[in-house]
Amino acid sequence: MKLVVISGRSGSGKSTALQALEDIGFYCIDNLPATLLPSLVTQMTSDPQHPEHIAISIDARNLLSNLTQLPSILEALKEDEQEAHYEVLYLDASEATLLKRYSSTRRKHPLSDDNRGLLESIQLEQQLLEPIAKMADLRIDTTRLNLYDLRDTVKSRIADRSDQSLAVQFESFGFKHGVPLDADIVYDVRVLPNPYWIPELRQYSGLDQPVINFLSESDQVQEMQDHITQYLECWLPRFAANNRSYITVAIGCTGGHHRSVYLATRLASHFEQLMDNVHVRHRELK
Repeated sequence: MKLVVISGRSGSGKSTALQALEDIGFYCIDNLPATLLPSLVTQMTSDPQHPEHIAISIDARNLLSNLTQLPSILEALKEDEQEAHYEVLYLDASEATLLKRYSSTRRKHPLSDDNRGLLESIQLEQQLLEPIAKMADLRIDTTRLNLYDLRDTVKSRIADRSDQSLAVQFESFGFKHGVPLDADIVYDVRVLPNPYWIPELRQYSGLDQPVINFLSESDQVQEMQDHITQYLECWLPRFAANNRSYITVAIGCTGGHHRSVYLATRLASHFEQLMDNVHVRHRELK
């Protein structure tokens, strides 16, 4: 049995993630009291007809006393994975994005009251959920994801991964828009020649042939690609051996349109030949 525990700050997209998994056959439970999780697992694994895939959402809507016990409950479950495989998915978004989402929907934050406003509630929730965030097998930054992007990301990164394989995502981004919240490894490639400063290349991205031709002819770009490849070829198998399920490798340039896109695509193409579950995402390309 595969069990996915979904958590994260309110407004980050937990309901969308749960629905995405339900659409592909997961048995889903929203807002399960944290202290009932061990009983649910025991009941499910003891039933010969139990679902093969289960997803539950646990977040700040829980009683505080229940929520504070969740890290120890998850640790206990992870130590006893004889009949079930457990993964923790944590969703988050920037503070500004969460504020905007709540303002547009006019919903009440679960932690807000007469003495605590929206911003204070969002910040308090981050503190309460930080122990869970640190335990996450996979973190997804939904700041720049729309509804359909998030559904596709959840399906591809969770449903398409076998229990034994390491899922690797190469993500290009622009530093001027901030480092992705879900990055595990970050490479800064702003030192490389920038096609943006060549007028005839500026309109293209790292997926277009004119930029590909320009960057592929640079010895510095090839050297950077070789060094990153060598590091990851050495250490990704060790992450996998240490029971890591997911790794997000973020490649950043200034705007996230040329150098980072080119290198993320090249790296993904290389590692697709070596691994079963490799994805590429270009955050700034829409």
